[in-house]
Amino acid sequence: MSCSGSKSVSMNKDNTSKTPFVWEGANVYFLLTDRFYNGDTSNDVNFNRTKTPGKLRGFEGGDIIGITKKIESGYFEKLGINAIWLTPIVEQIHDGVDEGTGLSYGFHGYWAKDWTALDPNFGTKEDLANLVKKAHEKGIRIVLDGVINHTGPVTPEDPVWPSDWVRTGVVCDYKSFENTTMCTLVENLPDVKTESTQNVELPPFLIEKWKKEGRYEKEIASLDEFFKRTGYPRSPKYYIIKWLTDYILEFGIDGYRADTVKHTEESVWADFKKECDYAFETWKKHHPMQVLDQNPFYTIAEVYGYGISGGQDYDFGDRKVNYFQNGFNSMINFEFKWNAAQSDHEGLFSKYSNALNNELKGYSVLNYMSSHDDGQPFDATRVKGIEAGTKLLLSPGMSQVYYGDESNRSLVIEGTNGDATLRSNMNWDDIQNNSETQKTLLHWQKLGQFRRNHPAVGAGVHQLINPYPYTFSRTFTKGSFTDKVVMGVDLPKGRKELPIGDIFPNGTKLKDTYSNQEVEVIDGKVIIESDFDIVLLEKI
Repeated sequence: MSCSGSKSVSMNKDNTSKTPFVWEGANVYFLLTDRFYNGDTSNDVNFNRTKTPGKLRGFEGGDIIGITKKIESGYFEKLGINAIWLTPIVEQIHDGVDEGTGLSYGFHGYWAKDWTALDPNFGTKEDLANLVKKAHEKGIRIVLDGVINHTGPVTPEDPVWPSDWVRTGVVCDYKSFENTTMCTLVENLPDVKTESTQNVELPPFLIEKWKKEGRYEKEIASLDEFFKRTGYPRSPKYYIIKWLTDYILEFGIDGYRADTVKHTEESVWADFKKECDYAFETWKKHHPMQVLDQNPFYTIAEVYGYGISGGQDYDFGDRKVNYFQNGFNSMINFEFKWNAAQSDHEGLFSKYSNALNNELKGYSVLNYMSSHDDGQPFDATRVKGIEAGTKLLLSPGMSQVYYGDESNRSLVIEGTNGDATLRSNMNWDDIQNNSETQKTLLHWQKLGQFRRNHPAVGAGVHQLINPYPYTFSRTFTKGSFTDKVVMGVDLPKGRKELPIGDIFPNGTKLKDTYSNQEVEVIDGKVIIESDFDIVLLEKI
């Protein structure tokens, strides 16, 4: 016991004395738990989910054990990933529904039936504890995905929650704040009455389920304790906040990505963050040897359609809401892929650095090129994998690597309907056998590792050094830690003479991590001979 304890202590010391982990510049890998890797085939079918679904609309077998195996194999480390966000893993509705795109099961995790249990298709709580442990051993944070806005659809197997919990009538038209929050996203997706402050009883089906599973008393005692401590009414949102924050208390996860944030009142998220912070501090107090660093709990908002150009506000038309001031450290940036397509590198990088160091200072945005529900990715046909990697991974802000961005996983799947085409199985075969895929992957790995090793890349201040050959610097300072790098893209292949500006004085030894060679600054510049059009310089 004392041996593993001392190992953890030295890990803590290393983490703070070397490169600190900085959320604002994190390299986040986003995956669908069910589509990434099948680590345990024995959990592939549960609850008699044996109907034939539409193409890629059923469970495909991916699970928590699969993610853990890839952590252990070093896959994420080689990619320079320092946070993994996985789709929700709570127990899903048992049956499937057809929303007009073929029969679907809750493989994506957004159709909760019981927030207090893991869906056996994804794994067990032991699997989750092991995932967090193995990730933390490699300096990788775990971000879970939380849904407070809705339950899963109603089926013959999955009864509707009581009417004091959910509304089922009116479908959102998104024309105003009220018609975005007090309504159901689609038909048959019951909307949790998050505005309610009245005390509600637990749904009868949940009571019966917990009794059958032999944990009713334990769950009730835990709820009683939560409501006593917080003084909150027993209204729907507070039950769900309690259930979601229990995963922090129990497993020490590092962050939450919150789903469908604009579909509830913003005060829900302020309360959610408060309880997340409490749970994280409590976990740290009880597990002092497992604390990675002093970063607070991190929250990322999915406010569909928010873009960095909006600054701190999201505009509903009839009112603006600042989600950063209501519980969020970061927001998903739906604008990035358009900026990346329309701007040159300097236009993109300087826009983002200016925004993040001025009106968004202290916060961040999560940039992406493709995602699980965005039907217009940057590179739908996967012909620009190198360019996508360069723009995403070298941009200021947080980067979201959607599983398979790095390996040209196909986003156009014959026979699929709707967003199923974006959610194909991870293409491990191509990574093994396809030389084009391996070339793209190597590029993402080199850039990802540089980003992970240098908070300056994502969280620093961008400065143009020279328009042609295009070189620029990033500088990051936090407390006594300073990080500086110089990068160049769109450079001539072969011999390159690159000005360094005043970032590194003459005589400084630098390494270009892209071509893996060492150089020295002479007369304010370096000369590099390589077959690449990109240079990533760090001080040796």
